[in-house]
Amino acid sequence: MESDLSQADVVDRGLLHALRLDPRLPFSRIAEVLGVSDQTVARRYRKLRTGGILRVVALPNPWRIGHSPWFVRLKCIPDAAAAIAEALADRPDTGWVHLLSGGAEIDCTVLPRDRGNEALVLQRLTRTNRVVAVVAHSMLRIFSGSTTNVLDPVLNQDQIAALRPAPEEAEDGPVRLDPADRALLDALAEDARAPLAALARLTGWSESGVRRRLDWLRRTEMVFFEVDIEPAFLGLGMEARLWITAAPAALAAVGEAISHHPEVPFVAATTGPTNLVASLACRDARALYEYLTGRLGALEGIRQVETAPIVQTLKRAGRR
Repeated sequence: MESDLSQADVVDRGLLHALRLDPRLPFSRIAEVLGVSDQTVARRYRKLRTGGILRVVALPNPWRIGHSPWFVRLKCIPDAAAAIAEALADRPDTGWVHLLSGGAEIDCTVLPRDRGNEALVLQRLTRTNRVVAVVAHSMLRIFSGSTTNVLDPVLNQDQIAALRPAPEEAEDGPVRLDPADRALLDALAEDARAPLAALARLTGWSESGVRRRLDWLRRTEMVFFEVDIEPAFLGLGMEARLWITAAPAALAAVGEAISHHPEVPFVAATTGPTNLVASLACRDARALYEYLTGRLGALEGIRQVETAPIVQTLKRAGRR
């Protein structure tokens, strides 16, 4: 499928846009809105997924289960960064492992499965003399809006309204995962669009039981979905990580504004020497420059921006 990169047609883009609205939308509903057959949508989805272009995964919401996710930046001696990044990517408690500009810096997300485990991970990283500096940012809040951002969107407002799920009132208060949920969560981390029958076989539950539990996980915001698209397929040849310092009084407004920029699939408020971290995907270096000096530069309250192009991605969302 390598030859198809940067050649997504209107059906591919419509499918990807629809999945960002609701990752478990039935193919029949997507097909009806796009004006094509169910078989066409299912075939396109399988081709994108088996070709490594698209992954749809669901991951536990760390805040709802009492864990604290971290962004970690590591500066390494030049010949050690690749091996350390590979080792981090193999860990079940990491995600989004990148080699950054210069090849001697690593950026990754630590998603501990057990309370306090993040401290153990950070301690191990500082024990090797191949790592010369570690900066850890605790994630405080993910800003809404970014999951539906699409550069050059295909669907019009009527189509979006037809596909967007009806809003549900989230359940507040403490929630608890049962031990039996682990098999379901592990399956969703592999493929969040797995059919109910497949999830039932993996969990030992009935299909109706899986449906009820999945509905509960979504309603309580115990899981969040990642629609992970290979940027090159959409003609986005430049990815970068941004660390932004905003004035405290402007932090929420800046984060919310950035979350609606179509170039930004992710932005979060953090602790640390900067207070916002964002992922950026654009067409090329010129587009990156135009974004930094235009859309981002126009926001009031930003004091400083540090930019690092991503030169290699070793791990994206979910399992490697």
